[in-house]
Amino acid sequence: MTTSAAPQPLVLALRCGLEGLGLAMSEKQQAQLLHHLALVSQWCRVYNLTAVRDPADMLTQHCLDSLAIVRPLHRHLADRAADVLDVGSGAGFPGVVLAIACPQLGVTCVDAVAKKVSFVRHVAGAVGLPRLTAVHGRVEALAACGWDVVVSRAFASLADFVSLTRPLLKEGGVWLAMKGQVPEKEILDLPEDIDVFHVERLQVPGLGAQRCLIWMRLRDDTSRVSLSG
Repeated sequence: MTTSAAPQPLVLALRCGLEGLGLAMSEKQQAQLLHHLALVSQWCRVYNLTAVRDPADMLTQHCLDSLAIVRPLHRHLADRAADVLDVGSGAGFPGVVLAIACPQLGVTCVDAVAKKVSFVRHVAGAVGLPRLTAVHGRVEALAACGWDVVVSRAFASLADFVSLTRPLLKEGGVWLAMKGQVPEKEILDLPEDIDVFHVERLQVPGLGAQRCLIWMRLRDDTSRVSLSG
């Protein structure tokens, strides 16, 4: 699929969104993102992958929302290869989007709903993402392989997120929780050995809602929270 095969308004909206996020992506990557959205729309005619059905809304609320964490992730990893686990991936947000935007990453999407896992596997082949895999099951049942980054998007409370995935995080790894408003109570409810070392506010082009990224790791003696506008 080329970007020219997608509806032109969607192509322009994606390019405008990428510019707003400060991301430079190749024509191939843009085509892959649009192909992913087209497949979501196609499968949603039969399966309830997402409540958002309008492609333009899907682009903003799902695709650009997922892309908003790409620059922070690049900053953290400094372009080195890493393994990322997306917990409760659903239709592949943010897992599929990260696999497209950051081809150096090995991305594993896990979801308890079989049809959503089947969809992500289909996307991996159809879009051409050899480092993307999908696993069906509950995250707490996964083998403790060890991931550098464990990410979730509207999956659970912070406490449940870290509790369920603690055995899966590689030594020195980080948790990334994508949230709307800063979840101050959830932060206070975290176990004492979890360090919220950065709360990063995100701006998603075209989305009139608050977004933030909660960075967490196992605590050390020098931990402290930093806020970023």
